[in-house]
Order: sequence, then C-alpha cells, then structure tokens
Amino acid sequence: MKRLLPFLLLFALLIPMTAGADTGPKPSVNITFSGLEDQTYYVTLLSERDSTGPWSHMTVYEEYYGPREVWEAFNRYEDPDGFYFLGCFENCSESHTFAWTYYPPQVFKVLLYFPESDTFAVTEDTYERYAFHSYFTCHAGAAPETGLLAPLHKDYLFGQEILSFLARVVITLAAEMALALFFGFRAKKQLKIIFWVNLATQVILNLALNLINFKFGGWAFVFGYVWMEAVVFLLEGLVYAATLKKWDKKPERKAHPWVYALTANVTSLLLGLFISQQIPGIF
Repeated sequence: MKRLLPFLLLFALLIPMTAGADTGPKPSVNITFSGLEDQTYYVTLLSERDSTGPWSHMTVYEEYYGPREVWEAFNRYEDPDGFYFLGCFENCSESHTFAWTYYPPQVFKVLLYFPESDTFAVTEDTYERYAFHSYFTCHAGAAPETGLLAPLHKDYLFGQEILSFLARVVITLAAEMALALFFGFRAKKQLKIIFWVNLATQVILNLALNLINFKFGGWAFVFGYVWMEAVVFLLEGLVYAATLKKWDKKPERKAHPWVYALTANVTSLLLGLFISQQIPGIF
C-alpha cells in the first residue's frame, strides 16, 4: 500500500480543485468576423427569450453595460421577429471576435452596430448553440452597406479535440505500461494483455469524454472522467486478476493485479486531467 500513497494523496487533492466552487466553465458563443478590418463596430446577440441567466431585456441603463450611447442604440433596435436585446455587447473593432461566455441565449440572431454611421446589420436567419462552447465564423464585409450579415458557419475546434484525445491515449497508455514493468509484469503475454486491454479501455473512455466535453463542458468532463475511470479500474482489475498470474515468470512471487490496476488508473486519471488542461485547455 505504500506504493499507492503518493497517488492517493494527489487524487484527494485534485478532486476538490476540480469540483469545488462555481468558477468552472459556462456555455459560450464565440463568433469571429472578417471583412470589417477598417470598421468600428459593436456586437450583440438578440435572444428569442427575454432573459437568460443574469441577462434580461432592460429599459434602464446601468454603467456596467458599457458605453451608454451604444446600449441605447441596441436597446432601441426593433427586431421584426421579436427577438430581445439583453444588455450584453462588445466592441469587436480590434479583436474581430465576439464571445458571450456567461449564459448566452440558446436561440439567437447576431446584431452589429456601426456608431460612425448609426446603422445596424443583422442576420436574417436564427442560430442555436450546438455545443457547450459553440464557435462560428462570419464574413461581414458587405454588412455596413446592406444591413445584413452573411450566414454564420460553425467552426468548432475539432483539431484541438483530436490532439487532446490522442495525447491522453498515448501518454496514459505509456504510463500504464511503465507501471506494469514496475510491478513486475514482464512476461510477453502479460504485457500483451495489459497493452490491448488498456488500449481498448482508453480509446473508448476518451471518445466518451470528448463527446461529453463537446455537449456539456469541462465540469461534466471531470465528473465523467472520475466515474468512468472507476468503472475501467473494475473491468481491468477483473481481467488482470484472471489472467496475469497464469503467465508470471515467478509464480511464487506475490503479484498484485488489483493493486496494479488501481495504481495505473489513478495515474491515468491524474495524467488525463492534466493533459486536458494543457492540450488545448478544456477548462
């Protein structure tokens, strides 16, 4: 059990860190604009509903909203479909990226305001959040003249998700194989069993985690990781207990397949959570 102590201490420290306070990720809508490099413009989302989270349709200006003249311009805009301005807007003239990161509307239109000409541009179609973090792009070069925004295109960061998935599988698999050698499981058939069992469970586990992160975000990812890793531990422990002793080069040695399975899966969990924060930053 002494071998397990460092891993268990790290695990105990990690869980409060990842599930403690209400500081975790929230749903977001992120839109990148092109074609407006020489324009001064503000962006908001018009909501199908008159409130979402702390945001609501207001008739009284508050300073924390931003420039009063911009808020008043957005607030006087009358959408033909009855969508609401909820007070959240951003100057995107330099970043050309709009991000509503705290309870954005589920169904929305995009509205731009050009203060120099006191004009608007809006999307004809409505859009919906398709993931926990929904990314879109929009070419808006004609918007100042036409008053209409080109259709949005989904632009989810699948490349980053694939990179994170591959990193978690490869690194955790390598770590678990190294631990197998440390625990004395060195026969070829033992290593083959450990490799193929780990490869299967890690691929299935991480595919499920990527899907969870796509739909529900980082906190669900952490929660899913913990309970699914516990299931993987039980499955691997059963397989190892039933097979590894058969191929032990030293049958008299007291090998501990269950202790190995626990150590390997705690290590896998810690590595996986660390990697998910570094490549590419699920949290």
